[in-house]
Amino acid sequence: MVSSDPQRRFPPPWIVKKLNEDCFTVKDANGVSVAFIYSREDLHRQRWGDYNKHLTSDEARRVAATIARIPELLVKRA
Repeated sequence: MVSSDPQRRFPPPWIVKKLNEDCFTVKDANGVSVAFIYSREDLHRQRWGDYNKHLTSDEARRVAATIARIPELLVKRA
């Protein structure tokens, strides 16, 4: 899918940055945040059953990396 508008709203490349121990962000080439992905590492403190409602840091990083690949996937294949 190629945009007919040469000026893209969120230009590539998109990069992943870790904001703090609980949050990753995906930023476009202009530094605008496209997404925030939150995680929790203190899952052992939660009540039984709540552990599956939060992402671990590794899961959040992988989700952010996948989101950052969206511009690559939208490029028209030759």
